Parts: sequence; C-alpha cells; structure tokens
Amino acid sequence: MALVDNDLANLNLDEEEDEGLQFATEEGPQEPLYDLCLFGCVLTESVVNFLAMKNTMANLWHLLGGIQISKLGEKRYLFRFFYEVDLEQGMKINCVRKGLT
Repeated sequence: MALVDNDLANLNLDEEEDEGLQFATEEGPQEPLYDLCLFGCVLTESVVNFLAMKNTMANLWHLLGGIQISKLGEKRYLFRFFYEVDLEQGMKINCVRKGLT
C-alpha cells in the first residue's frame, strides 16, 4: 500500500497535458426529437408500478436498439425508440393486442 501512496504523491502533470478535448456544438436551443416516439396511457383504476411496466414493455417488444420510457404524469408515458424498426415493432405488437390487424 505504501508503494501506491508514494506513486500518487510523486504524480506530476505537466501543463502541456492539461489541454481538454474541444467539441463543436451548434448554437441555439436544441429541441428534443419526437419522431421515434409513442405516447401511451394506462387505463386502470389501480396503481401502476412504473418499473414493472417499463421492464415488461421492453421485454415484450424485443427491441434492437433499446427504448427510453419516461413517466409524464399520472398513468401517462412517453416511449422513445432509437431505431425506426423498433418503433414499427412496438406499433405492430400494440395493434395485434388490440385486434386492429
């Protein structure tokens, strides 16, 4: 342990190494993209366990790129997909469950 302490005590950073990475960013406000999103609500009188619903939906859809599920309010959710094929899969499964196909 003493060797590690000595090594850390002798650690020296040159000012030349102190340069940070610079990234080009666009000026102005950036609006979130909602083109790969679905809005959903739960129609039930009972309490909805958000984590259980989130895990069940993600497992049901078998997505390639994953999903981000955000709680918007009382029993209202935003489903943000990362790939168009995942959005189509989610919509297809929802239509089959509702008997729309």
